[in-house]
Amino acid sequence: MGMPIDFLSHVIYNLHVVSKSVHSNGDQLLAMLAALANPHRLRIIAALTSGGRNYVSQLARELGISRPLLHLHLQKLQDAGLVTSQLELSQDGKALNYFEVRRFDFALTPAAIAEAARSLTSKLEP
Repeated sequence: MGMPIDFLSHVIYNLHVVSKSVHSNGDQLLAMLAALANPHRLRIIAALTSGGRNYVSQLARELGISRPLLHLHLQKLQDAGLVTSQLELSQDGKALNYFEVRRFDFALTPAAIAEAARSLTSKLEP
């Protein structure tokens, strides 16, 4: 009997080949990798993947982080094109901002990195 895969590992290991659109833009690839290079953001992706779309207050409670910190991380994920949001009114008239994971899959291979590097517009770090 093998070791069980926790759900965060499952999300991480499922980032594999499907879309070539990421490789056509090196800046987008950098934004995605930067957004995924944080344990809070990986947990957010995992929670939204396993539980489906969710609103900020509920997601903050589930993850055990503050709403302002969650907003910061969700903005980074949204800027990278990894999550989307939709503002909705609840039955009692409260505005709820729901987030969900956008479908994304990419292969990080030496060839894909070389292709992305050719399209970079970002300035290099000193």
